[in-house]
Amino acid sequence: MTVTIAIEQPKQPDVAALIGLSDDYMASLYPPEGNFAVDLDALCQPDISFLVGRLDGKAVGCGGIKWFADGSAELKRIFVHDDARGHGIGRKIMAELEMQAASRNVIRLYLETGPLNVEAVRLYEALGYQSCGPFADYEENPHSLFMTKDLKQREAAQ
Repeated sequence: MTVTIAIEQPKQPDVAALIGLSDDYMASLYPPEGNFAVDLDALCQPDISFLVGRLDGKAVGCGGIKWFADGSAELKRIFVHDDARGHGIGRKIMAELEMQAASRNVIRLYLETGPLNVEAVRLYEALGYQSCGPFADYEENPHSLFMTKDLKQREAAQ
């Protein structure tokens, strides 16, 4: 089995279908007012870099990074298809996103997820992300868990 992680366009049919699965999953957990996922058009904007994880050529995972003017960044749309779990694809996507951020001298990464995304929260915590308050345009709400990671601490640990 070959796993690749690369910057790709999100509007490819197989990638759009993967994002649709992510939307369906989020809709099963949270009401519309508690879902803050960006759409395909937003993922194509120049302030977002988007990665696709492929297993033997099939799009099975994705994740984006939104670049902020203050030098920080936010991880967006991290998702791995159920059929591809257990191959380390989520960790590989996260590692590549962190490398992309470090290459742009980003010191602080943020993400917003939901407290019911237990597997995702466990992964983020295992990778050194810690709870924080709302950032950017987010407001405190019961459907969001805000997390952050200091990439300078990441460099010091290596």
